[in-house]
Amino acid sequence: MISEIFWAGLEALLDYLSLHVLSCLIPAFFIAGGISAMINKEMVLKYFHPDVSPFKSYSIAAISGTIIAVCSCTILPLFAGIYVNGAGIGPAITFLYSGPAISLLAIVYTARLLGLEFGLARAIAAIGFSVVIGFIMHLIFEGKEGRRDSAMQQSVGGSGRGDRRLLLFFASLVGILIVGSMRVDFVTRMILLAILLILLGYSLSKFEEWEIKAWLNETWFLARQIIPWLLFGIFLAGVFRAVIPPDYVAGYVGDNSVKSNFIASFIGALVYFATLTEVPIVTSLLELGMAKGPALAMLLAGPSLSIPNMLVLRRIMGVRKTAVYVLLVVLFSTFAGLAYGSLA
Repeated sequence: MISEIFWAGLEALLDYLSLHVLSCLIPAFFIAGGISAMINKEMVLKYFHPDVSPFKSYSIAAISGTIIAVCSCTILPLFAGIYVNGAGIGPAITFLYSGPAISLLAIVYTARLLGLEFGLARAIAAIGFSVVIGFIMHLIFEGKEGRRDSAMQQSVGGSGRGDRRLLLFFASLVGILIVGSMRVDFVTRMILLAILLILLGYSLSKFEEWEIKAWLNETWFLARQIIPWLLFGIFLAGVFRAVIPPDYVAGYVGDNSVKSNFIASFIGALVYFATLTEVPIVTSLLELGMAKGPALAMLLAGPSLSIPNMLVLRRIMGVRKTAVYVLLVVLFSTFAGLAYGSLA
């Protein structure tokens, strides 16, 4: 039994390394490194600082995830790159939640497998809750975050690099991240990646050597801070899935009660879902008797949280903020499941 559990964890780790590192995680780290090295603090604070208009900062943070197909783990280096550069905790948390919850591919895939109504419900709830959860985090931790932001503003220096080379640089990297997650044939994917790599190379030719070195150094710094915890958490998530099989879970989420929705949200928050895998998993649970309310609750909590996600977040922003964030996601996912289940 112990050996089976161990191999389940190891299998989950190997699957992640083979399926997601090249296509998702590595591009995400390079994007985060670019944010840290090539975008100075004024540019970050321009949109995500607490003093910016809430409508602007939260709106931008909430819709950012629609173009990036990332999971709860791949979003972490992007969140870290924004948060450590002085972004307010409210908009940063909104981006953290919305990134994996409302990726365009995930919403389209949900609508395709579960129906347009389900896909729209997921998108609307995820966007709305990302803003509400982020704003609540801002209200709770406003004083402490204000001191952190003030200290960081004092160290801001240099001029912004808001030019076309930056736009092409980040567009190429985001394009690589998106293409790596697309369900297209091998030849099409290689052609698209080749075009994007050429564009990336062209953009880099416009940068100074020290700027490229700074980008690579920041990427490596974030990778060595996050990857060890990330891999350990993925192993634990594989063990968790082996101990609690889907059919056993489905027995507790067959109606639209508070209990069923909470269980679905709680389990979704613990189990790691790679990009888009939450949709076929929830589909199979629905076929086993899962109610629609708990299904939506799991879709809202699952992509945004996981055991590896929590372990890394604890390292980035501390135990207290991580615990509050996890609690809010679970509670709001439960509420969304109850509301949708009563209407479905």
